Amino acid sequence: MKRLTTFMVALGLCGCSLIPKPELNITEAKLNPTSETMQALMAKPGPKYPIPVAVYSFRDQTGQYKPQQNVSSFSTAVTQGATSMLVQTLLDSKWFTPVEREGLQNLLTERKITKKQPEKSKKEEVPQLTNARLLLEGGIISYETNISTGGAGVEYYGIGASEMYREDQVTIYLRAVDVHTGKVMMSVSTTKRVFSQEMRAGLIRFTSLNRLAEAEVGFTTNEPVQFCVLQAIELAVAELVDKGVAMGYWAPA
Repeated sequence: MKRLTTFMVALGLCGCSLIPKPELNITEAKLNPTSETMQALMAKPGPKYPIPVAVYSFRDQTGQYKPQQNVSSFSTAVTQGATSMLVQTLLDSKWFTPVEREGLQNLLTERKITKKQPEKSKKEEVPQLTNARLLLEGGIISYETNISTGGAGVEYYGIGASEMYREDQVTIYLRAVDVHTGKVMMSVSTTKRVFSQEMRAGLIRFTSLNRLAEAEVGFTTNEPVQFCVLQAIELAVAELVDKGVAMGYWAPA
């Protein structure tokens, strides 16, 4: 019996050593990879002159919160930095020139400080702010959980394995407004599925009347929600460009 117990402990230690574990605090920061949507958009001919656009806010309008494990507080289910994502996507597209509007108050404060500097000549005066031709509005309007769930498993004589998955869905809306007339020129909507997967295998066996041996291995993979939001924004911007070309609002150079 002692040999069996020793064998089970050794087996459990060997099983733990076979599971790949990420090293902590040694991974280097890296740039986010460019998605296929952005690669296809950047490969297309750009405009002769980029279109100045203003983005005041691209907010989370879902109202969704998720509970934190072992914590009594809640956090939002989707990122609160969608405005920064949209501005970066507009810059990468080469079709638009975003003007700063989210931090407009900070910009105006700095301009006031610059204007108050003594002995400023006319050539050194602060120029006027760039006007935007389009205003981009919208936001993350939906985050649905458990769109589809499922799994499979088998167990025999205390030995089993199982796999489970879950799909959520995030939806965004993006519309372009003509600053001069206030007309909504076009509106697009995109969705992206968020995939989560869990796999596990375990062993439960009585080695004697009052001794129970148990071992379990597994892993979980969760698709980052912020990357899914970013991909939905990139697709919306690409669709906005294509839709504007098809409707004759702008044309490639």
